[in-house]
Amino acid sequence: MQELIDRLIQQAGISPEQAAKALETIKDYVKEKFPMLGGAVDNMFASSSSASTDDAGM
Repeated sequence: MQELIDRLIQQAGISPEQAAKALETIKDYVKEKFPMLGGAVDNMFASSSSASTDDAGM
């Protein structure tokens, strides 16, 4: 997920904290709208969740 955070930082011109929050918001939205994908979304974001939030200072 760090690659996605980096892209958000570069292309949207936002801070690492904002990029991490944006991804968290997207993750929550997808899980809310498509509950059957909740586990897949968690797995996809889990591999880098702790790294992303650590890197973002959260």
